[in-house]
Amino acid sequence: MLTPKRLKFRKQQRRRRMGCDYAGSEVAFGQYGLKAMAACWMTSRQIEAARVALTRHVKRGDKVWIRVFPDKPVTKKPLETRQGKGKGPVEFYAAVIRPGRILFEIEGVDATVARQALELAAQKLPIKTRVVEREISHA
Repeated sequence: MLTPKRLKFRKQQRRRRMGCDYAGSEVAFGQYGLKAMAACWMTSRQIEAARVALTRHVKRGDKVWIRVFPDKPVTKKPLETRQGKGKGPVEFYAAVIRPGRILFEIEGVDATVARQALELAAQKLPIKTRVVEREISHA
């Protein structure tokens, strides 16, 4: 699973999940991509489950890019614990996802296989997504 190698601070505040992602909102590396349509905190387990589903479906001859990284530590207090006594320990790491973000990209397979693989990966994720294709620039 994905986790940061080192952090400047061990714990973070929660913050708000408002607005859209404009950076990272276009297919940049592969031919097809999976775009987020809603906001969420995506855990490293969810990202890994989607990656496994994606790579298992396409077998070989493809290239997959993961465009998100879980760098936000999420803390949780133990069950039946009284309030106070500080913040709980880090439970897992999450990636902050906003609408418009490209999550995965794929290249090296035909359109139908790529679409099926990305839809399989989307079933492992907690939000609605859309399969998008790279826009051809006429420069």
